[in-house]
Amino acid sequence: MVLSITVNEIAMASVGQHVAAAVRAEGGGIVYLDGTLGMGKTTLSRAVIQACGWAGKVKSPTYTLLEPYECDGITVVHFDLYRLADAEELEFMGLRDYLLPDTLWLVEWPERGAGVLPEADVVIHFSDAGASDGSDGRLLRFEGATAAGQRIVDHLSLPLAGHAL
Repeated sequence: MVLSITVNEIAMASVGQHVAAAVRAEGGGIVYLDGTLGMGKTTLSRAVIQACGWAGKVKSPTYTLLEPYECDGITVVHFDLYRLADAEELEFMGLRDYLLPDTLWLVEWPERGAGVLPEADVVIHFSDAGASDGSDGRLLRFEGATAAGQRIVDHLSLPLAGHAL
């Protein structure tokens, strides 16, 4: 099952809360965030991290490549691989140390880590869905890539399906 919704930037916080709840219900997972610059990947990541219970500032990992957050009962690791020169660099960063139960990976620019990153449970594709009136909108398409990922998408389908937020 593929779930598609259209959102604006304001509604991204609500989507983040639902994604956090769905991933927590599954005990963690690996989520790839796929889309071009400016599509809202970092905005959604911040919303998910805050919905997981992080009360502090959510830093963009654009230069550090990853930022871990110890939240309420779950660790969230936010990756931004935009500036990654070689996927093998991920091995030197201790990537495998973060493959633990009750851990959520949010991976922006996952194609830059191809061959080294573990398989995604869920892939969220971001694309422009701007209306003819010039208003901003994003189409988010959720795909379950594993059995656990499909359960996450199924969990999201009830609160999100059919909603243009």
